[in-house]
Amino acid sequence: MPMDFSALCTPEIPNKTDMSVSADIANHKRNELMPKNKYELIYQDLKKKIESDQYVYQELLPPENTLIQIYDCSRNTVRRAVSRLVTDGYVQTLQGKGVRNIFRPVEQTAFTIGEIESFKESALRNGQTAMTKVLLFLEVTADSSLAAHSGFPAGSQLYYIQRLHYLDGKPLILNHNYFLKEEVPGLTPEIAQDSIYNYLENTLHMTIVNSKRIITVEKITEIDEKYMDLDADVYNCMAVVTSYTYNSEGVMFEYTQSRHRPDCFRFQDNAVRRQTP
Repeated sequence: MPMDFSALCTPEIPNKTDMSVSADIANHKRNELMPKNKYELIYQDLKKKIESDQYVYQELLPPENTLIQIYDCSRNTVRRAVSRLVTDGYVQTLQGKGVRNIFRPVEQTAFTIGEIESFKESALRNGQTAMTKVLLFLEVTADSSLAAHSGFPAGSQLYYIQRLHYLDGKPLILNHNYFLKEEVPGLTPEIAQDSIYNYLENTLHMTIVNSKRIITVEKITEIDEKYMDLDADVYNCMAVVTSYTYNSEGVMFEYTQSRHRPDCFRFQDNAVRRQTP
């Protein structure tokens, strides 16, 4: 349900915020934000301040009128940035009071369910060092069996890639990726080792829109045991995230099965209860 910010009144600004508001206004006046990406940059700036504890847990953010001054923007732009913070679980709007910081840091590696995030982006957010090793890179044709469980039409030309993802030197995720070749031309093992999504968005200028995900627990396989440094007598199962990802043309360009070590698996999301009439 969309959040309604129109009823928010101007709250008292906590003392810690009082000390920084004038400086914030001056800094953002000097660093004028481009209108096209303004709400995104405001969102990122507020998010950074929340994560760094500049806005303290359970305290109110500066009121809407103050944020408009700080970022030299329209009311709608501020509300759009705050709405995204609400969606991501960083803040909660309180009618008649303001916007409260409810962010709590995650203490171990966590991947998001509600957003489409590359492995490198996840590692950066978690403050960890990422490395990817390409184990297999093939061009294949989808047969009836692959078509049945991937969703690609039989006969589709695909890239099949096995990638092993490391965090801080430890192998944690084994990815089986299938990409529709006609939507991802020019894909190479070197690109797959770096960042496929960076290539899609910044070289091919693809807009990635949504991903359907299914999370299951499955028995460990020989390849899991081989590459993930697991003892099947200790861990006999894997956390498996299956993704069907679509671009802005409504085309499913990726089918991926990500197999996670169970001792290091954690997904997080921000759930919102929808009110019924």
